[in-house]
Amino acid sequence: MPPRNRPPAARRRRPRPVRTAALVAALLALVPCAGCVQAGGARPAAAAAASGTWPRSRLLKADPLGRHPGVSHPARPSPSSARVGALFERDRRGDHFCTASVVASPGRSLLITAAHCVHGGSGGDYHQDIVFAPAYRNGQTPDGIWEPAALVVDRRWAASGDPDLDVAFIVLRPRDGRRIADVLGANRLATGRGFVRTARVTGYPRSGSDPITCINTTARHSARQLRIACTGYSGGTSGSPWITDFDPERHTGSVIGVIGGYQQGGATDDVSYSPYFGEAVARLYRQAVAKES
Repeated sequence: MPPRNRPPAARRRRPRPVRTAALVAALLALVPCAGCVQAGGARPAAAAAASGTWPRSRLLKADPLGRHPGVSHPARPSPSSARVGALFERDRRGDHFCTASVVASPGRSLLITAAHCVHGGSGGDYHQDIVFAPAYRNGQTPDGIWEPAALVVDRRWAASGDPDLDVAFIVLRPRDGRRIADVLGANRLATGRGFVRTARVTGYPRSGSDPITCINTTARHSARQLRIACTGYSGGTSGSPWITDFDPERHTGSVIGVIGGYQQGGATDDVSYSPYFGEAVARLYRQAVAKES
């Protein structure tokens, strides 16, 4: 959130690096290579059995440790990750402070994010100096800078900052005669999908210039809140979409949450929260669609 009213999420601990290469190297050093012989003759039977269970080739082919469930890693450039972008103050020369993503709508102009990214809540007002940079990486904006035409939050969030309503939609202006979903495609909005789903979360920590991503299973935190354990989601990741039912052929999925809600998304880097997407979010979506032109 802009410095004048930065949410607690922006003060989360910085992510701790996962030293994947060092851990894999250590494992390799402990495992005898297939076909190696001991000084003085053939390998002992115990060593042969161990290498048969964990041969060097198996370790080399294993997924990096950083790609295991619940552990974040850099998001590779792809059609699906390009729909996620950073929210900046004024333009990309300012700080990126939150994350947003494209959702399908009749007007093909809609983003979803957390309400605290665009509105102060509790009698506050909308922030007017926001722009969206999809697929932002290391200072580059391959799909341009997009400006909002309208910001939409639940009126009850605006009045009280209710964490169960910490969801917002942003209607974007066309750019060069094109709408955002025409350029990047869009994920579907899904409501009423339950609390336990396998989901991918992709977002932009303030401490870096590239997005991170993670897959894990969501859980019920409360009657109207979800949680997911994923490492490294520090300040700046508020608004990151939770995507389920991903179709690898069409590169699309369903958004069932955004980092936000309880503790404005979480007080630590490794557990994040989202308001449950039910009728209140469906109604807010319809209000945002009505503002598309």
